[in-house]
Amino acid sequence: MGLAEIARPLTDAGHAGLAALLAAPRDAVIALDFDGTLAPIVPDPGRARAHPAAAPALRALAPRVGTVAVVTGRPAELAVEYGGLAGLAGVVVLGHYGAERWEAGRLTAPPPHPGVAAARAELPGVLAALGAPDGTWVEDKGRSVAVHTRRTAEPVAAFELLRGPVDALAAGHGLVVEPGRLVLELRPPGVDKGAALTALLRERNARSVLYAGDDLGDVPAFAAVEKLRGEGLAGLLVASAAVGDAPVRELADRADLVVPGPAGVAELLAALGEELSRPR
Repeated sequence: MGLAEIARPLTDAGHAGLAALLAAPRDAVIALDFDGTLAPIVPDPGRARAHPAAAPALRALAPRVGTVAVVTGRPAELAVEYGGLAGLAGVVVLGHYGAERWEAGRLTAPPPHPGVAAARAELPGVLAALGAPDGTWVEDKGRSVAVHTRRTAEPVAAFELLRGPVDALAAGHGLVVEPGRLVLELRPPGVDKGAALTALLRERNARSVLYAGDDLGDVPAFAAVEKLRGEGLAGLLVASAAVGDAPVRELADRADLVVPGPAGVAELLAALGEELSRPR
């Protein structure tokens, strides 16, 4: 399908964002979450890989727009590896919600927050004291640590059981908790996708942006685009919701366009690249 069939924004602001991107693609930033947006959600995050059509679509699109960025809670180098992004010119990866930056094969990052190591050391004891159900597991992301309940017999009940104590543990070490789909991530404060995206847009003097995400961690990025629209930036907000999976309501209600998960995101990116390749 062509872009006209795939990209039908539901709002006037979305129509304006898409039109601005197509009119001046060199002044545009295409920014994308990773898990649930470029890559399907899987029980083991270590096995997540970008949709097979995503990297080819990005390879075709990147030379035609100002910047392609992946904005993720994952370590930047893992997103590069799992996304097949190595060697893609013009792609920036902002990992750990913007605390890390990978560009042209080079990673830059500040020292880790000391509270992460302290929370990591205490977390097993907290989970044991709570009687965390079998299947609860901890993912060490280096600059953050995440508790997953997806593998438990009752994932939602386990999530609610752990949420308060994990919040308290994080607060005790100067951290915040980023809730997601059956995951609680303890990370440093003051770092989120909205701040990371805003900084990148200002750095690149962007006049338009497309941002696509699927989970609560993407809400700050949606809010940032909404705020920047008031300052004259054109923006298209895309919610990724896999077929059969209810979209996160807070994203879907604010989105200009909802696409069917990573397959739909890859299809949208491919259609954009194809449209921009036409003589203008």
